[in-house]
Amino acid sequence: MQSYTIGQAARLLGVSPDTARRWADAGRVATHRDAGGRRLIDGSDLATLSVEVARTGGEDDISYTSARNAFPGIVTAVKLGDVAAQVEIQAGPHRLVSLLTREAVEELGLEVGAEATARVKSTNVHIDRA
Repeated sequence: MQSYTIGQAARLLGVSPDTARRWADAGRVATHRDAGGRRLIDGSDLATLSVEVARTGGEDDISYTSARNAFPGIVTAVKLGDVAAQVEIQAGPHRLVSLLTREAVEELGLEVGAEATARVKSTNVHIDRA
């Protein structure tokens, strides 16, 4: 049977390694140690936990994204067009501007004063509603 490290399990569960470690410490999933002393989770136990997490939720307020450069801030301007929109976020000393669809702005409920996170990956800015 395949076993997974805490880090691998966290990635598969969509949670942080710290959360996976806390769950193991609390007995939510059983672990054992390999010859090198690393904590491992058996594949069948991880599969059971993954179904439970999907059913009950893993962490509150977790965001699933591959964009790691996050700038939490506040929306300072929203300019809506017929199809496109421009959103400005002030994140500390950084002013970030994103062009996105009007539909996305409406679905996220973005408006001046809303807390949001701008995520930058390559030349794109992704916005997550807080």
